Amino acid sequence: MQITLRQMRLFLALAETGSVTAAARAMHVTQPTATMQLQKIAESVGLPLFEVISKKVHLTEAGRELAQSARTIANEWEAFDQKMDAIRGLTRGRLRVALASTAKYFVPRLLGEFCAQYPDIEIALEVLNRSGVVERLRQNMDDIYIMSMPPVDMDVETHIFMPNPLAVIAASTHPLVQNTNVTLDALQNERFILRERGSGTRMAVDEFFKNQQFKPNLRLELGSNEAVKEAVAGNLGLAILSRHTLSGNLKHSGVAELNVQGFPIQSNWFIVYPKAKQLSPIAKAFLKNLC
Repeated sequence: MQITLRQMRLFLALAETGSVTAAARAMHVTQPTATMQLQKIAESVGLPLFEVISKKVHLTEAGRELAQSARTIANEWEAFDQKMDAIRGLTRGRLRVALASTAKYFVPRLLGEFCAQYPDIEIALEVLNRSGVVERLRQNMDDIYIMSMPPVDMDVETHIFMPNPLAVIAASTHPLVQNTNVTLDALQNERFILRERGSGTRMAVDEFFKNQQFKPNLRLELGSNEAVKEAVAGNLGLAILSRHTLSGNLKHSGVAELNVQGFPIQSNWFIVYPKAKQLSPIAKAFLKNLC
């Protein structure tokens, strides 16, 4: 089978963008050239690698296997390139980080501090919900993953690097805001607005409520912290969010943190990556910087 490294990079770009046009643009070639090269790759493999349905590329089983192999080879080559730069006394290359959406409130600042030390580093940052981050982790698409609830069904390395306290918030006009010692039982008749099932915040909240044998009166499930805060500010109910989402002037946001017994729920932020993964020099430097 004769496939060049550049052809593998082209096919990987196709797999990641879902478009021949976008893949050609990423590889700085014309679309006809990309189409021709993709045909050559398929001929070399001897099996169809993708099909186009409604202008969207869908990989076949063979295509998915090739994309995974191409990703592994590209990662290894990039790590080798970084090691050679390190030997030359240089630190440059790309750091790929995928993080759960709540981490967007503090990770960019950490990346800024890191880039100040290593100005030649390029950052590729993906902000997703937890399921999206886990899927990228499963496919080994990034160097490092940041989330609050690492998957238990995967063989991964985990490093705690920051606490992630979860607090109860209410509209700033809610009567309980003035109470300095609210019991959990006092919230029994309150309506709750929670993050969607499967999010790290929701998983921690559900586990806490289960341990406390408390069943919240659920009004809404929402997929973003901003939407939850707006719903709370609109007096639709109480919510439980990471304190990292509450930075800034709470008074002007229309919400306030309640002093509820047992809160904040103590959880943590984790750096996660596959246990068998050989971290690049840049990823190792970033990990050391955080931990």
